[in-house]
Amino acid sequence: MNSPSTILYYVYDPMCSWCWGYKPTWESIKASLRSDIEIRYVLGGLAEDTDKPMPMQMRTQIAEYWHKIESYLGTEFNHDFWTLNEPRRATYPACRAIIAARAQGAESEMYAAIQNAYYLKAKNPSDNSVLIDIATEIGLDRNRFMQDLTAQETQQALLQEIAFARSIGGNSFPSLFLSKDNAMVELPVDYQHPEVTVSQVRSVISSD
Repeated sequence: MNSPSTILYYVYDPMCSWCWGYKPTWESIKASLRSDIEIRYVLGGLAEDTDKPMPMQMRTQIAEYWHKIESYLGTEFNHDFWTLNEPRRATYPACRAIIAARAQGAESEMYAAIQNAYYLKAKNPSDNSVLIDIATEIGLDRNRFMQDLTAQETQQALLQEIAFARSIGGNSFPSLFLSKDNAMVELPVDYQHPEVTVSQVRSVISSD
């Protein structure tokens, strides 16, 4: 058995399109390693709060990313998002929603629901109203979630988590870091071959 000090950190943002593309591979990695190692999710905070509409150049760039990921990995996207919404470059609301859901023991459920709403249903998770509806749909206590979503403590928790992500080198998403005996190792993200990452992790945790 590995020691409790061995942890696999998954640094992510709920509105990161590459995280969405990585999802099937990550789910496979988790399933393979769940009994071998502790896995911790860490919010990386892709884009700060803003009320300003996303510049057209950025919209075009991100829309192109979606097509690139779709072509590379076969990931499904609902491209109607760009015509049905007024996008903002703001992922902190969705990150705070993750923390609010975590308080009700539903981080992974909220993460999946935000991704589905954003990428498949063309909803905008930069909007608190959308996040509240998502939380309600997955069975969270709506009033508690609403309070936690906008609480100053939640924002502070997010900033602390982002600071931790940066301190270990989590500057892009998704990122993987393996901590063993207080030593941190960054693992390359292989988007198509989960077995590569599983092998790397098992190699590290079995070494002396």
